[in-house]
Amino acid sequence: MTIGAQVKGCYSAIKSVEASLQLLTAKTNEQEQQIKLTEAERMITEIKNDLRHQVIQLSKEEPQYQ
Repeated sequence: MTIGAQVKGCYSAIKSVEASLQLLTAKTNEQEQQIKLTEAERMITEIKNDLRHQVIQLSKEEPQYQ
């Protein structure tokens, strides 16, 4: 498995985590929990965005694996 494939797999997993956090935030009634979940979601979104840039960069470097 190439590094590009591994990063793409990680990107997919992070997107899933982000979606789960969004659902949990929507279902939680406690404000303190919503705040913590929203903060976690923000951090995950930043990581997802960084990984997306890595996927794009690796796609350029490893075109044979497209």
